[in-house]
Amino acid sequence: MIRRDLWLSRIHAHWAKAPIVWLSGVRRVGKTTLARSLQEAEFINCDLPSAQLRLEDPEVFYRGLSKPLLVLDEVHQLPDPSRILKIAADAFPHLRLLATGSSTLAATKKFKDSLAGRKRNLHLVPVRHDELNDFGIRDLAHRLYRGGLPPALLAGDYDPGFYAEWLDSYYARDVQELFRVEKRSGFLKLVESVLRLSGGQWDATTMANLCGLSRPTVVNYLEVLELTHAAVVVRPYSGGSPREIVRQPKVYGFDTGFVAFARGWKDLRTDDCGILWEHLVLERLISDPGELPVMYWRDKAHHEIDFVLARGRGTVDAIECKWDASHFDPANLRVFRSLYPGGKNTVVCSHVAEPLTRHMAGMDITFTGLDGLAV
Repeated sequence: MIRRDLWLSRIHAHWAKAPIVWLSGVRRVGKTTLARSLQEAEFINCDLPSAQLRLEDPEVFYRGLSKPLLVLDEVHQLPDPSRILKIAADAFPHLRLLATGSSTLAATKKFKDSLAGRKRNLHLVPVRHDELNDFGIRDLAHRLYRGGLPPALLAGDYDPGFYAEWLDSYYARDVQELFRVEKRSGFLKLVESVLRLSGGQWDATTMANLCGLSRPTVVNYLEVLELTHAAVVVRPYSGGSPREIVRQPKVYGFDTGFVAFARGWKDLRTDDCGILWEHLVLERLISDPGELPVMYWRDKAHHEIDFVLARGRGTVDAIECKWDASHFDPANLRVFRSLYPGGKNTVVCSHVAEPLTRHMAGMDITFTGLDGLAV
């Protein structure tokens, strides 16, 4: 079993603030394996009928626990999961719980209580760049092509059947159990379209026509993809200039391996590595602690900044993603800084060992690898 110390430390850090940690992430991302690696934890698989029997009387069950930690894996399978968690938090304050599920807690109607003040959320993303050594992966292109779900990443041979089977299982287990999605073929067509579009601007009308769905249905299905972590929606940043794009978000698929699979790539070219590298940077940004939403910026003349972090009081950090640092052109950044002069300029590159700041086009720009990216 590969210990994921980064995530274990975050679980414990959240427990210092609240008794319940809600660990979410897509199917096969490693939630169960991570939960089982917790020492001194009682592990319960809520998929099993026996789990429901054990938890029929939560007070009796909690009093009988001999361990200080409890894992409720796939807790949404219980008839009234929020009641089970709330009793633990309120009546047994010494106990620490880890509850896992594929979606955000708000996605299922079974949760009749938001557990406000009693929980912290932790989103487990596919294997990050800084975890690759622990998984024995030395080739970054291997991670980009296979993706970060451990079964695909560690498989001896590339298996396209894994990705196809995952999509079927995702619909049957994560979507059908939580949402009323009646049009299976249309929904899966949308998922595949999002993966092929990944990193591009989203247009609901175009997607509706492509998938044979109504526009309101497509908008609803995109929310389903967000809630189940199958897509990341990056919304545009605007300070009010009439030149800026203010409505169209960019949509990213959840994993580089699925993007490559949906696009039918048999190998990776340099341009392919560039867009997948952008995905890897986004995963880092959304999985590092912080309250700032990750956004992007674009104007009507097609100048674009990959990601921006608005820190308030006119300070906006700009983050550009480049597989090859020599291909960076500061033109877009110069236009952006003419509107928003305050903030850090960062170019995240794949082969930069140590952060290096250069003065270009009248700006200080820091070139760094993912290890040196400070959010």
